[in-house]
Amino acid sequence: MKPVRPTPPTPAELDRLLKAGDLEGALRVADALVAQSRRSLAGWLGRGCVNLKLGHLVEADRDLDTALELAPSDPQANLFRAMVEQRLGRIDEAVARLTRLVEGKSAQAADAAITLAEVYWFAHRRDELATFLSKPTAADSDPRLALARMRLRSLSDAEGALTDLKALSASARLPVLRRVAGFDAVGLLDRIGRYREAFELATQLHAESTPRFDIEGLLLETREQSELVAKGTNWITSRADRLDAGEERTAIVVGLPRSGTTLLEQMLDRQSAIAGIGEYEGIERILGDLVALGAWPRRTNMLARHVAVAMQQRYVDGARAVARPGAQVTFDKTLGAWRCLPALAAILPGAICLSVARDPRDAAISAFLSYFHPITYGWTASLSMIRRVHEAERSLVPHALEVLNIPHERMLYERFVEDPRGHIERVLARLGVAMDEAVLAPEANRRAVFTLSHEQVRRPIHRGSIGRWKNYEFAFDGSWDGLAALHADQCRGS
Repeated sequence: MKPVRPTPPTPAELDRLLKAGDLEGALRVADALVAQSRRSLAGWLGRGCVNLKLGHLVEADRDLDTALELAPSDPQANLFRAMVEQRLGRIDEAVARLTRLVEGKSAQAADAAITLAEVYWFAHRRDELATFLSKPTAADSDPRLALARMRLRSLSDAEGALTDLKALSASARLPVLRRVAGFDAVGLLDRIGRYREAFELATQLHAESTPRFDIEGLLLETREQSELVAKGTNWITSRADRLDAGEERTAIVVGLPRSGTTLLEQMLDRQSAIAGIGEYEGIERILGDLVALGAWPRRTNMLARHVAVAMQQRYVDGARAVARPGAQVTFDKTLGAWRCLPALAAILPGAICLSVARDPRDAAISAFLSYFHPITYGWTASLSMIRRVHEAERSLVPHALEVLNIPHERMLYERFVEDPRGHIERVLARLGVAMDEAVLAPEANRRAVFTLSHEQVRRPIHRGSIGRWKNYEFAFDGSWDGLAALHADQCRGS
């Protein structure tokens, strides 16, 4: 009986898996196509698409760079590359590439138009967005472009835009579009002072579009780390060389969503020696590797040195690849670092952590009313889960930073915006770079912000969001009193 030969990988199979959402299978086929021929355009495009969907932007950028070397004018490769450029903050490059696609006749022209409208909106290039939307495109009948029109309309006609956004949220065929339009409507209701309506609509959207979240699993992981930290430093040591030994340094934010992390990044990125690299995926990749190896969190100390060195090198290489040329310090604004500090101590020793905390009620209501990924941040679907996450963060982070000997600075948002100069001078000194007056004007930063804070950081530093939770006082009960008192005491004592 003849042995059955494995079916060779084909671009058709890759396309089928991508359409089915089987990213793991698609990556296997794409890798096999590239292994067959390093000149496989389908293979490199498939890898780029999968890595883009997974948020592995550095790898996606490299894959698509190879694809474009093979076929510089391929519209799909150019569309994917523009999406990566958008996420990495290379806005001018993304706009130029998307404009060429929009003006072309390819099947990707419609998706390019929708992406270009999104880039203009989040980059606050509103005049260019208005001009773009005034011209016919291949996407004129697409409801995703209608969302861009509604967003632009909200700047001059809030009530009209609100009606349109609610209608789109109720009728759109795409679940993601329904959720995005709905939370845009929530934000608009909040902006015009209709707070109960905003809260009720957010509650409805979470019930309809946020899957059940395993809050116990997340808290179990943080409790396990807290128990290990309480035992001291015996269970964790550096498994690779320190990152603060040379001229290039690494800084990482430690904080929960809506705590002021984007403001800090936009300020630091104004110092030419510091490059903000956004929510870089490097730490999540380290954590994923540790989990896959069965080393997280209790066996991290047993990790072979060469494995740890390889993890560190991948992180550093990726961070440098997306950083501004010439910068001495990379600032990683990932929001997952707070729950994996032992991994940082073991794999990235010497990385400087900048811990940011805000009144938990202000951060909580801001998160609850905002669009977050419904799976990754499913805990934002209820104030109860948000409170439990904040309690876990407050019980773990301060102690872990001290016990694990992680170089760090702690900042409280309320004190930060009262004295931005004093705080930022302290942070810059910790990072080993000189004070630059430009950091006090984050609103002048041309680096696009694709986080929920994109509106706030385009205004001068202000105190307007302090006490925002009071507009929703009806939603908070006594279970928040302990957290609020702890934060208030820290503000008084800092």
